[in-house]
Amino acid sequence: MDKLSVALKEWDIVISAMLAGTQVVVLRKGGILEAENEFELEHRRFLFYPTFVHQDAKMVRAGFLPAGGFASVREEPETIEIRGYGEVAKIFEVRSRGALEELEDLHMWGPAMLDMRFGYRPEKPLYLVVVRAFRLPAAVRIKNTMAYAGCNSWVPLEEEVSVEGSVAAVEEGRLRGIVERVERTFG
Repeated sequence: MDKLSVALKEWDIVISAMLAGTQVVVLRKGGILEAENEFELEHRRFLFYPTFVHQDAKMVRAGFLPAGGFASVREEPETIEIRGYGEVAKIFEVRSRGALEELEDLHMWGPAMLDMRFGYRPEKPLYLVVVRAFRLPAAVRIKNTMAYAGCNSWVPLEEEVSVEGSVAAVEEGRLRGIVERVERTFG
């Protein structure tokens, strides 16, 4: 049986878009309690671990907001639903804001989020990770313990989650086309 026990933390709204196939990329930058103070892609396959506290509707373009928006929360929920997982297709260093703006249709982030990502620790590179998302056959609920808290990208889960029977959110040919487009844009 195919199982995973490590998860990547990401905003719930981003995970929802990835599992719906409307977004296929995540942005990452080093410096937030990561190994050797750098973002490292330690895992090529990972579960999606939704976070809620830092979600900000002002950072998301209007077309990606759910009807009625989403509520701000002061703390993460006691229980988390793992609804899917991802596989890294390709990683790109983002060298310019302009190049990233040419790929606007691939992500939900608005100008304020891009400003924040580029402005935070400008000496560190920003990475765009193309991810093929898969929906689990049924969501798995786990207790959100203190071991999972904090501003880190990777969460080693206490138990494995089966990914058997999962369905890809984006078909392979479309994903390959997206990777080729990003290569041309960043080339």
